[in-house]
Amino acid sequence: MACANSNFNVLAREVDFLLHFDWEVRTKFGRIATLLLRVFETKRALGETAAAQATTILHSAIRDRGAARIIAATGAAQFEFLDALTSSPGIDWRKVELFHLDEYIGLPMTHTASFCKYLQERLISKTGIIRHHLMNGEDDPAEVVRNTGEAIASAPIDVAFVGIGENAHLAFNDPPANFETDEPYLIVELDEPCRRQQVGEGWFANLEAVPTRAISMSVRQILRAKEIIAVVPDARKAVAVKASIEGPIGPMAPASMLRNHPNVTIYLDRQSAALLSPASLAASTVSRCPMDAA
Repeated sequence: MACANSNFNVLAREVDFLLHFDWEVRTKFGRIATLLLRVFETKRALGETAAAQATTILHSAIRDRGAARIIAATGAAQFEFLDALTSSPGIDWRKVELFHLDEYIGLPMTHTASFCKYLQERLISKTGIIRHHLMNGEDDPAEVVRNTGEAIASAPIDVAFVGIGENAHLAFNDPPANFETDEPYLIVELDEPCRRQQVGEGWFANLEAVPTRAISMSVRQILRAKEIIAVVPDARKAVAVKASIEGPIGPMAPASMLRNHPNVTIYLDRQSAALLSPASLAASTVSRCPMDAA
């Protein structure tokens, strides 16, 4: 199956591109979901190619509808992707509306680990985005969930930029994730592996400093995006990648639900793809999904 985006296919051939294959996944209601998996030698090559795809999506949305609505991920795994995306020429960022996946409850926006601070520094200040919905962790969580949920539900999302956690979480939907709620955002408890990941990435000094609760976009809301780009480098993600791509689709591997989406591209490097089996990489089809995308 050929990818329709010739721009980032060309770029992929010019950088350290190792592997490209497509899976067709038939959901329980008979719809076809296409999973494009791309593996690169370096994080820089991964980030640049993912950013090229994202740029094409933004250009198309702005050209066709005069605006683009996006969801942005945070964390150390997104550094190279966001660096490349914010350097991409020709995007009219004034016409881009930004939502983010999650935020810690009780954490000031000035804290090093605040995702609001992260997005301000790594995306908003570099592009001049003026339409954004940053979730303040110090505000009343129920009010933030309600207001941000109403805003994101008001129109379709063109593209969601996501990652996969070391525990296979999607946003802050730790296992076992809630696949049933249709609410756009929810209040969640963070499990210990998730919190240890934040310490390991250097955002907090120790486990006790990591908040235990957060606001997270729901899995079903993520799957409502027209397209999804998952940026997942590093060896520490290899177990989660294997579980999400080869394991059962279910709440214990929340990111496995990406296989139910009709238009998702997962970007890996050699390290994060290291545990995928040769049979998996050679596969053209996978088993039926147990539930359909929202």
